[in-house]
Amino acid sequence: MFDVNLFDELRIGLATAEDIRRWSKGEVKKPETINYRTLKPEKDGLFCERIFGPTRDWECACGKYKRVRYKGIICERCGVEVTKSKVRRERMGHIELAAPVTHIWYFKGVPSRLGYLLDLAPKDLERIIYFAANIITSVDEEARHNDQSTLEAEMLLEKKDVEDDVEAEIAERAAKLEQDLAELEAAGAKADARRKVQNAADKEMQHIRERGEREVARLDEIWNTFIKLAPKQMIIDETIYEELVDRYEDYFTGGMGAEAIQTLIRNFDLEAEAEELKEIINNGKGQKKMRALKRLKVVAAFLRSGNDPAGMVLDAIPVIPPELRPMVQLDGGRFATSDLNDLYRRVINRNNRLKRMIDLGAPEIIVNNEKRMLQESVDALFDNGRRGRPVTGPGNRPLKSLSDLLKGKQGRFRQNLLGKRVDYSGRSVIIVGPQLKLHECGLPKLMALELFKPFVMKRLVENDYAQNIKSAKRMVERQRPEVWDVLEEAISEHPVMLNRAPTLHRLGIQAFEPKLVEGKAIQLHPLACEAFNADFDGDQMAVHLPLSAEAQAEARVLMLASNNILSPASGKPLAMPRLDMVTGLYYLTMDKGEDEIGGEGRYQPATEDRPEQGVYSSYAEAIMARDRGVLGLQAPIKVRISHLRPPSDIEAEQFPDGWQKGQAWLAETTLGRIMFNDLLPWNYPYLEGVMVRKGGAGNKMLLGDVINDLAAKYPMITVAQVLDKMKDAGFYWATRSGVTITMHDVLVLPNKTEVLESYEKEAERIERKYWEQGALTERERYDRLVELWKDATDTVGNAVEEMYPDDNPIPMIVKSGAAGNMRQIWTLAGMKGMVVNSKGDYITRPIKTSFREGLSVLEYFNNSHGSRKGLADTALRTADSGYLTRRLVDVAQDVIVREEDCGTRQGVRVPLGIEVAPGSYDLHELWETSASGRVVANDVKDENGEVIAEAGTDLTEELSRTIVNAGVLEIKVRSVLTCQTPAGVCAKCYGKSMASGQLVDIGEAVGIVAAQSIGEPGTQLTMRTFHQGGVGGDITGGLPRVQELFEARNPKNRAPIASVDGTVSLSDEGNFWTLTITPDDGSDNVVYEKLSKRQGLAQVRRPMESNPDAMIERSLRDGDHVSTGDRLMRGAPDPHDVLEVLGRRGVEKHLIDEVQAVYRAQGVAIHDKHIEIIIRQMLRRGTVIDAGTTDLLPGNLIDLSEAKQVNAAQVAEGGQPAQLRSEIMGITKASLATESWLSAASFQETTRVLTDAAINKRSDQLIGLKENVIIGKLIPAGTGISRYRNISVKPTEAARNAAYSIPTYGDSIYGDDGFGEFTGASVPLEEDYTF
Repeated sequence: MFDVNLFDELRIGLATAEDIRRWSKGEVKKPETINYRTLKPEKDGLFCERIFGPTRDWECACGKYKRVRYKGIICERCGVEVTKSKVRRERMGHIELAAPVTHIWYFKGVPSRLGYLLDLAPKDLERIIYFAANIITSVDEEARHNDQSTLEAEMLLEKKDVEDDVEAEIAERAAKLEQDLAELEAAGAKADARRKVQNAADKEMQHIRERGEREVARLDEIWNTFIKLAPKQMIIDETIYEELVDRYEDYFTGGMGAEAIQTLIRNFDLEAEAEELKEIINNGKGQKKMRALKRLKVVAAFLRSGNDPAGMVLDAIPVIPPELRPMVQLDGGRFATSDLNDLYRRVINRNNRLKRMIDLGAPEIIVNNEKRMLQESVDALFDNGRRGRPVTGPGNRPLKSLSDLLKGKQGRFRQNLLGKRVDYSGRSVIIVGPQLKLHECGLPKLMALELFKPFVMKRLVENDYAQNIKSAKRMVERQRPEVWDVLEEAISEHPVMLNRAPTLHRLGIQAFEPKLVEGKAIQLHPLACEAFNADFDGDQMAVHLPLSAEAQAEARVLMLASNNILSPASGKPLAMPRLDMVTGLYYLTMDKGEDEIGGEGRYQPATEDRPEQGVYSSYAEAIMARDRGVLGLQAPIKVRISHLRPPSDIEAEQFPDGWQKGQAWLAETTLGRIMFNDLLPWNYPYLEGVMVRKGGAGNKMLLGDVINDLAAKYPMITVAQVLDKMKDAGFYWATRSGVTITMHDVLVLPNKTEVLESYEKEAERIERKYWEQGALTERERYDRLVELWKDATDTVGNAVEEMYPDDNPIPMIVKSGAAGNMRQIWTLAGMKGMVVNSKGDYITRPIKTSFREGLSVLEYFNNSHGSRKGLADTALRTADSGYLTRRLVDVAQDVIVREEDCGTRQGVRVPLGIEVAPGSYDLHELWETSASGRVVANDVKDENGEVIAEAGTDLTEELSRTIVNAGVLEIKVRSVLTCQTPAGVCAKCYGKSMASGQLVDIGEAVGIVAAQSIGEPGTQLTMRTFHQGGVGGDITGGLPRVQELFEARNPKNRAPIASVDGTVSLSDEGNFWTLTITPDDGSDNVVYEKLSKRQGLAQVRRPMESNPDAMIERSLRDGDHVSTGDRLMRGAPDPHDVLEVLGRRGVEKHLIDEVQAVYRAQGVAIHDKHIEIIIRQMLRRGTVIDAGTTDLLPGNLIDLSEAKQVNAAQVAEGGQPAQLRSEIMGITKASLATESWLSAASFQETTRVLTDAAINKRSDQLIGLKENVIIGKLIPAGTGISRYRNISVKPTEAARNAAYSIPTYGDSIYGDDGFGEFTGASVPLEEDYTF
């Protein structure tokens, strides 16, 4: 049987009137909706039951047939089929139009598809469609040519008649004048009276002559128009058109409105037009060629797709099912209805009126006006407001048309198809659950009972607590005691998913095992907060329940919090001790002096008077000493340890064959540090140092590095256990450290006034120089004051820092990296320093007080500028960052790991190491974000030609060090930029998944991970453009810069780049430079004109003239040598220029470096491979320059992998391949250019995408994720990819044989005694046995 949900592609096309009638179950003839008295749908109206189906299940409209037994019968009284009322969501109707109308999408969309097809300007098209002009649809050239002489003779005769009539009329008037004059003379009238009569007669005769000339000119115009008459000619003058029709209607046809357009389309020869356009493209140039290219796109689309262009003009319009445009009764007896019903009602009213007028034979002008109104009402139904003023409902609100239902965030695509609401979910406030394990969460009892209700009910029946499901349900609702026991069983081993909005990356949803808790708040593990970006100040989280066995397995294996310790963006641990836990671990691993609390009982060497002190034979003994109060936690001591592995240097020295558990070694450490090492796996080398979260130098050790190392060497389950132990220890010791903050802990610098005095004097001196002596410009004054006060703030701050004792809680919290930084302590206790105004410039008066002392009124106001700007910025940044993430996801959503290895030998070169000193090497500072987790592309050889690393091996830290120590500082690695997999990427080119540290799995949605990794830190980036005083203008930085790069926009301060290697010569042109490069290869000079001096020439690094060994930065000068791709001005180069000059690899490198520069400035680590995926999508397409013998259209954008296949096929057949030019597209444009019309339509410009897709009869292959989400199928990523879905299990030979063997009595039942061997064979009878 055909299953409606099983299909591989989805096609969209143009519906013809026949299609619309075929879908329809009947014609809607009346505008009525429902009868307000009986509340029943009106017959033949918009809710008619005969057309759309019954309003009640298994019941016809008149009530003759009720019950399911009459299923399928059509009632002979009311004509309603007896069926389910659900069909009212599916059945469509239609309206037969009395006159055809055009579809507004195809006429008014940009570009106008109808205009391109018929070669009419949109303005002219509008005049024709809305009855302001006539158009000629066909001309009978042959008949006109044959009858031309006859018609001309007729016309000349008519002209002659007109002239004769005029002459006769004039002669008659002249005779009357003679007579009048004679009468006047006879009466003896004065000369004046005679002159008056003469003048009046002359005037009248002049009028007659002019009228005759006009008539002759009109006849000439009509004749000339008729002779030149051609199809698609517009005639705006109504009278001329009517004359033409009167005289020559046998020789041409024409008209106005959509009817005329329909006739034109029906007479249109697509193939002939396509040939003609191709001819123009091959031979023409300029505007003509461009227009022909654009027209050919539309004509070729209709030819290729087999769509009938007449579908753009409608004879019938579909009426969507009534349940999709419902009408509901409100409390007061009034009705609320969907806007569509109003729009349909207008169409039906106008259509019925038009039919009536045509039947009555109304004058043409009235009929045309009614047709125009019908056209406008259909336009409003399809896309209200696209042309003219929108149709409004009550309160002047524009009505929502069919297009509005699809568009935007609240439209069908984004609201209902991509974002659905799900059952088995709940939400509540979160609180901290410090007693939980990393993979657990606390679920409130009542919430759990509601979520697991069906499971609990099933178990109640199974365990005989209830007789049937109904009584089980009652037990659950009454919360009987036994329900709780059953609930405990039901939730065990059944993970739930927790989600915190906004879900910026995939760790915003994680799975946990629920633990029942009292109260109504969800308890969250403290270490999971980082990934969710959650805190406990009222945040809420949603709980979702995976139902099927597969969903539960995936939640447990892939989504459990203890399996998601590393960040998918950088591979750094996210589940890391923070805040109190860090303070606790810092306190635990500190060392203190003898006179400090916690430092008592420290090691002291032996003297003559006493033996050495603070030496312990075992860890247990040290703990006993602490319990007795003679040993402090942080006192340095010597201990003999045998249960923990020694540090690597001690192990190498004392245990050359490797340390075994139980072997003792002497540690110089503190009891706290042994306790800390006890938290780690026993075979992890002993860590001797203070544990901090950030700022690890000296004997400080970064917790992040420790966890990173653990994650690399141990299974995730071990790391999770260690983290849990760290969390418990952190909280335990933070409690016992007694760290609290009071106002008295904030110490104020006593001598601050003296420190600031000298700075005050210097500031006064600068002000005097500016105001009184005029020795400084305003800019110099500003710069000097800013520098001076910044220096003052640093001086005060450093003094504050030195003043604080080590045991003060505030520096302790900061030094441990738990929260805050030293800058904040300066603000609290030193001075606030410089603040900015609303423009972003520094206010030249600093804030000299600290928050502890309190700000003066003036200082408070100065400070509030910056604070308010900060808040406004944050709000804007959140929205901008979210929009960037959305565009990134859209462009990369179909990048999925499709295969193991694409087999390419290509790759990109990445820096691996640097030479620290002659012959001594170290890993490059960017190794972690550029080279780590990659696969080597080619064999790496040292200088002797020995292979150190073979192609295809993973680049680990050890291997990298080996390669670097061999003197190889740069290698070629596989990259998604050079991957040859057509749709998606291969695992080898992608390398390791940052979240697991293993080679990426097939089916991993790496595109979405990349988009999330770039978008998620977006909110941390600044919104500011940095002011660079004077020259250079503003530098765009932060989020705007990232957007500018990914959208491949022309940057604000565009810097031209050198297109050749050569020598620069500059000539000064007033406000501009003219820069000429003389190429090294002797080719023509390259000239750059009008380079703004305000922007400034580029900064270059050149050797100093006085000391050539030293390098300095200076502006570009005459005679400098530049290389291809060097910037010539300050600012940023345009990516399109970079692509043109440096080629594809050049622009890839430029974009990666520039994006990384922004993120690194904010201290955000993102691996290059994520940015590479987005850039790969931006560079996926090329423009066809020469089509060769392929079917491609010149000027068209095409996927490069597709072009490769087309060219290969052409070359195989002996044809000419097409030539393409690589293009770089911004992410928005690239998303809209995707092959999938479903994905593009759900992104932006919905109507434009759908219009285009329908004309081209686009077929969506459902390759990406969005398309599959929209149609409700499993996404083709992860376990949804076909290679995991289509698995069949075949039994082995042994298993197959075992399945059919006869079971025997096993020895476990009766023993071997009387039965012999249990082979399953028949037992032979004894020979002497007789019957």
